[in-house]
Amino acid sequence: MIRYALRCDKAHEFESWFASAAGYDALRAAGHVACPACGSAHVEKALMAPQVATGEAAERPRLDQPQSEAEAALAELRRQIEANSEYVGMNFAAEARAIHDGDAPARSIYGETRGDEARKLIEDGVPVAPLPFLPGRKAN
Repeated sequence: MIRYALRCDKAHEFESWFASAAGYDALRAAGHVACPACGSAHVEKALMAPQVATGEAAERPRLDQPQSEAEAALAELRRQIEANSEYVGMNFAAEARAIHDGDAPARSIYGETRGDEARKLIEDGVPVAPLPFLPGRKAN
């Protein structure tokens, strides 16, 4: 695999991975390399500094730890929701509607649903909101 720094004709810069240098050339020639910001297929390689491994073990960020205040806040929000709500999985839409209609006991729940089901809940006045994280079983 090879990673290239790329730039489109609108000066948007981005990176992408390719199987090989020849793979990049073939995809670009076929018009399959496009800017994610504007969609332009007029893409060129940009200057890129090589990554050089040193003899010392570099300190790498731990992916299981928040790397910013925003990530820490999201982690705390997730912890609070999971500690104080019941996970109902893919039954979220049906359970939220049952609670709203008085057919199930009132309680805090979270779970998963399709976009069309969520839209219907909102249209019907059921108070729901999307969460800014994946359920534990879908997260790494």
